Amino acid sequence: MYRYLLTLVLLLYGLLSRAQQTDADEQAVKELMRLQESRWNAGDIQGFMAYYWNSDSLEFIGSRGITYGWNKTLANYRKSYPDKAAMGILKFEVLECRQLSATAVYVVGSWALKKEKPAGGYFTLLWRKIGNRWLIVSDHTS
Repeated sequence: MYRYLLTLVLLLYGLLSRAQQTDADEQAVKELMRLQESRWNAGDIQGFMAYYWNSDSLEFIGSRGITYGWNKTLANYRKSYPDKAAMGILKFEVLECRQLSATAVYVVGSWALKKEKPAGGYFTLLWRKIGNRWLIVSDHTS
């Protein structure tokens, strides 16, 4: 009887511990998105890109198709947003944040740019924990 009870307690502890870690990881990703917003709003595209995986395998899917690579994604951002006025003020709204594994978090949300000609849409992001850092490895923004 005691062995059964001990097994049950350990199982519940493990489940609770994993749930707490999931909450912590999801909150960490949301906080990184807030920091990313602040970098954008300061006119710092390079800082905004610091939250993306600096790899040729980074995937960005937008209205013009798929871009592979951190450098190409940065170049596209710089071309589309050449100065702070063009960048406007960015606001993310996270609609769904779901941990898929210990190293993957999926985020669905909306974005809005306040500027002379406002813009906005939706995004899905796949964040991966790489080298103990959460980074965006795939971004589909429309």
